[in-house]
Amino acid sequence: MKKINKLKILNDPIYGFITIPNSTIFDLIEHKYFQRLRRISQMGLSYLVYPGAHHTRFHHAIGCMHLMQKAVQVLRFKGVRISSKEEDALYIAILLHDIGHGPFSHAMEHSIVKGVSHEEISLLFMQKLNEEFNGDLTLAIQIFKGEYHRKFMLQLISSQIDMDRADYLKRDSFYTGVSEGNINSERIITMLHVKEDELVIENKGIYSVEKFLVARRLMYWQVYLHKTSLAAEQLIIRVLKRAKELSRKGVELEASKPLKFFLENEISITEFDDDCLETFSRLDNFDIISAMKSWQYHDDFVLSNLCEMIINRQLLKVKIKKKPFSEDNLVTYINALQEKYDITKEEAQYFVFTGQISNQAYTRSKQNIKILYKSGKTEDVVKASDQLNLKALSKKVTKYYICYPKQKL
Repeated sequence: MKKINKLKILNDPIYGFITIPNSTIFDLIEHKYFQRLRRISQMGLSYLVYPGAHHTRFHHAIGCMHLMQKAVQVLRFKGVRISSKEEDALYIAILLHDIGHGPFSHAMEHSIVKGVSHEEISLLFMQKLNEEFNGDLTLAIQIFKGEYHRKFMLQLISSQIDMDRADYLKRDSFYTGVSEGNINSERIITMLHVKEDELVIENKGIYSVEKFLVARRLMYWQVYLHKTSLAAEQLIIRVLKRAKELSRKGVELEASKPLKFFLENEISITEFDDDCLETFSRLDNFDIISAMKSWQYHDDFVLSNLCEMIINRQLLKVKIKKKPFSEDNLVTYINALQEKYDITKEEAQYFVFTGQISNQAYTRSKQNIKILYKSGKTEDVVKASDQLNLKALSKKVTKYYICYPKQKL
């Protein structure tokens, strides 16, 4: 049998050449569960606003692994002991941290699976892969779950300045063309250190951290919480909710086998067995797009109009303000819609709804970003910074929105 070269090099538009560190990582990347991430968009329907935002969870996961390689290198150089087993576990955990995302990333969690988060599904995938890889993922799973005694390892994967954020801010900024998010992830990683088993940033890196937090805030308002993206994501959630409602009533809908399974069954975390996981692994953006292309011609008024809105980008109108919208606003739009199309209140509520969004670039909690001084003392970045707006960035800002149809459906 021909031996495959598993030490491949990938060319990434952000970082240039990325090396695959070992054969286990190569085999995980080659696995069908991971290859599926090529068909899951990183930013949901944001490409309806930013036409370049067609990058995938696959891009992001590979980028995170690359940054983790840099972080391990930097920490070892500074005398932090990381064994080769721990190193491999860190690469595996960061590579697979998002493997549980469904089509269009977050839309699935609010519609066809019942309160099951992508983190929970990621863990199920990791446990399944661990069986296939003869226990090679055991340490990675311990770190991912926060059960490993070396706390800073989890912080590299999930904290307020982890490899996940360091990649997605830079990557999403690149693909959307929103330059405000372009952080210096290389410099931040170079400034990393470990003190009392916690991840800290050397004092010299404080300005890079300030820029990182400001970039995060701007990216949320300008990109992730952009009102058009918001309306589109709410529509896709409602498409799946309506499809599920009709399927449960016995209405025949054209859909792929995996999508049909999730539409016809109520799946919560307790029902997520191996068969269910296998079915979930066959779901991606194409199942949903293909279904919507068909459903836009369905007899059901709600389903067909919602699908047509997304397919042809005829989205709802969105208004955002600092105070909640009154019930009267909602009732006015709902009544007008009911009268015009002779539909029920429940049906009209698919097109008229309110909600809220919030943005907090930095949370002051146990997981603070700590700045390390030469004296060995550490301090929260908000206290250490002379930039006044870091205090403001740690306050949660909430805004309220209302969505309703433009003139006609």
